[in-house]
Amino acid sequence: MFVSEKEIEIRYAETDQMGVVYHANYLVWMEIGRTKLIEDLGFTYAGLEAEGYLSPVTDLSIKYKAAMRYGTSATIRTWIESHGKLRTTYGYQILHADGTVAATATSEHVVVRKDTFRPVSLRKIDPIWDAKYVEVANQVD
Repeated sequence: MFVSEKEIEIRYAETDQMGVVYHANYLVWMEIGRTKLIEDLGFTYAGLEAEGYLSPVTDLSIKYKAAMRYGTSATIRTWIESHGKLRTTYGYQILHADGTVAATATSEHVVVRKDTFRPVSLRKIDPIWDAKYVEVANQVD
């Protein structure tokens, strides 16, 4: 399975009064991981937007397993869980520096036209990108 990794330094501003990373920051980190995965595969989300398309989140699931704190780092591991005609599901693991799993998550996305917000198949707008997603989504460890 193709897995992209991105290390993040945990900033003080990302923590709450208890010194624990505020839960919503994991979503930001997932976006960073998704962007890195797309770039590692040879594409850019900015390029998709420049062509008049967006890829909004349609579903999100996250499980918090071990609190993260300021002064450490997190590694975001991102891969393609599945890729179909209209939907792509990304998988994530957010890890402590020692490899302990802090959170696991999935996010589901569709590609839409920026002007109408109507769904469109990635295959129709970028067949090479679509083929790459199909290839890496079907890989097994």
